[in-house]
Amino acid sequence: MSQQDAILAALARIAGPDGTTPLPQSGALSAITVAAGKAYFSIAVDPARAGAMEPMRKAAEQAAAAVAGLKGAVVTLTADKAPAPAATAAQPQSGKRAPHGVKLEVPGVKHIIAVASGKGGVGKSTTSVNLALALQRLGQKVGVLDADIYGPSMPKLLGIKGRPTMGENKMLRPMEGYGLKVMSIGFLVDEDSAMIWRGPMVMGALQQMLREVAWGDLDVLVVDMPPGTGDAQLTMAQNVPLAGAVIVSTPQDLALIDARRGVAMFRKVDVPILGVVENMATFVCPNCGATHDIFGHGGARKEAERIGAPFLGEVPLAMTIREKSDAGRPIVVTEPDGPHAAAYMTIARGVLERLHAGAGQRKTPSIIFDH
Repeated sequence: MSQQDAILAALARIAGPDGTTPLPQSGALSAITVAAGKAYFSIAVDPARAGAMEPMRKAAEQAAAAVAGLKGAVVTLTADKAPAPAATAAQPQSGKRAPHGVKLEVPGVKHIIAVASGKGGVGKSTTSVNLALALQRLGQKVGVLDADIYGPSMPKLLGIKGRPTMGENKMLRPMEGYGLKVMSIGFLVDEDSAMIWRGPMVMGALQQMLREVAWGDLDVLVVDMPPGTGDAQLTMAQNVPLAGAVIVSTPQDLALIDARRGVAMFRKVDVPILGVVENMATFVCPNCGATHDIFGHGGARKEAERIGAPFLGEVPLAMTIREKSDAGRPIVVTEPDGPHAAAYMTIARGVLERLHAGAGQRKTPSIIFDH
């Protein structure tokens, strides 16, 4: 018997939302994922009865955690109105519909935003950390989640060393850098370790870094996404109530094509686009003062206009940004009155304006895959 089947057997002793039908047959149970020794699934309920359903959720979590070979379980309630029928040992799912998202509520966090790019090498992580620090300068309480499981950057960009410690209720305490609360897989594995993880393991790690970290009260949690449109992006879009996405691109045509795919992916899963950032826009020679459009100029602004997304601003290609980033001393805090910090402040104001306008109010979608 597989662990999923053993979990279903344990859940059969628990009544579903109607109080009578066993949970696996209730139609409210999502698919079950087991990753890193923990089980993850959700139960769809009427949002008006969410409080009354808490004992059922807790019972399901305890029953699943008691299955042999598991270290624990994470069970959430979601307000999805039309959950897919749960898979059972006798009646497996057809594979036509992806598992319903486990809507990961993060207590105390008002807005979760994704900073994404269609390809690597466009400065997404540098943008993420400076955006977070700019939001902090605007009076926001900010955290950063490094969701790039395969290439975590936050420990280096923020100059943070060490490992998180365990706090109350077995919750990890986030690391801190320049006033930001930060979590990254880079704090938990050796820097030279190869991260050879399949999709479910990535999903499990992301869920743990979201739900099992004591973030406290935050106005904004900035999620530095891995590049592309793969498992991690779909996991975040389906499982997390994202307030929106910031798309980072260089001006060159090749990067814009990939950025276009990123925009399309987020829109397909109903995540608002907060805006587009043009990074590495213009290079100003430090010796002669001449400007050079190494990757072109204005391409991201034109693309934003074409797709009907806000253009948040542009950041120049500057050696000082690269040098400060490599040294773990972000430009927004080390040169707060300089022109580069001003560029990030403009971007941050645009993001806040969109958040306060309510662009991030959304329902977690169910993603349908065509075969």
